[in-house]
Amino acid sequence: MRYFVAVAEELHFGRAATRLHMSQPPLSRAMRQLEAEVGALLLVRSPAGVTLTPVGTVLLGEARDLLDHADRVRVRVNAAAGTTTLTVGILGDGTDPGASRLAAAFRRKHPGVDIRIRDTDLADPTCGLRAGLVDVALTRAPFDETALTVRTLRSDPVGVVLRADDPLAGRARLRPTELSERRWFQFPPGTDPVWQSYWNGGRPRQGPVVRAVQKCLQAVLWNGTIGLAPLGHDLPPELAVVPMPDMAPSRVVVAWNEGDGNPLIRSLVEMAPAAYGR
Repeated sequence: MRYFVAVAEELHFGRAATRLHMSQPPLSRAMRQLEAEVGALLLVRSPAGVTLTPVGTVLLGEARDLLDHADRVRVRVNAAAGTTTLTVGILGDGTDPGASRLAAAFRRKHPGVDIRIRDTDLADPTCGLRAGLVDVALTRAPFDETALTVRTLRSDPVGVVLRADDPLAGRARLRPTELSERRWFQFPPGTDPVWQSYWNGGRPRQGPVVRAVQKCLQAVLWNGTIGLAPLGHDLPPELAVVPMPDMAPSRVVVAWNEGDGNPLIRSLVEMAPAAYGR
């Protein structure tokens, strides 16, 4: 199920394999085996990537629910067993150099701790903190911080992502008011409204619903949709990003549940500013 969710969200076997820290051939075999077990085609393969079939779309929702339940079971079992574990939620930027440096520093200081990583999609900026699925989250603000403690690690300027052939793609800068008539990608119903408002430039918008970064980019590429993204990320040559200096920067943060005195969380939080500040 984790393999399938990764492929369904990335819409590309190569990117999914990178996200799962595995090679592509066994991932492809696992998907073929899953389709054989289900008895239906889940993915339509093409040289550009993959798309979900109607059956695949249904399975994706069920798979996410199953994985959330499995995570909750693991948390409760570990707590009952007294296992020394720390579950870290990561939103999107799993390849951020700051996260890599933090992981290396934490391993050096706590070699005996079992670290669990929970990758989450754009519909949950707290990475499962409120549901008790993770102990600490490396994510982006703003979002509803009620009952959470949040510390800023870095601030990234943002820009609007456009197709490279868009008339606005050659501009040096843009303002949200210049994009008022354009379609922006949306997040699913129930997404944190503070988070949704920020990534929609501060006002309600119309556009396709997405959950993963790659689906955001595909919406821009195929539909001419637009949306915001932190500057400095590599994009396909078919896409361009124009800075929006009037927008508040996107803050990379570490967050945990208010009052949680877990010393492992405290240790990770103390290391994080140095790791992200280089």
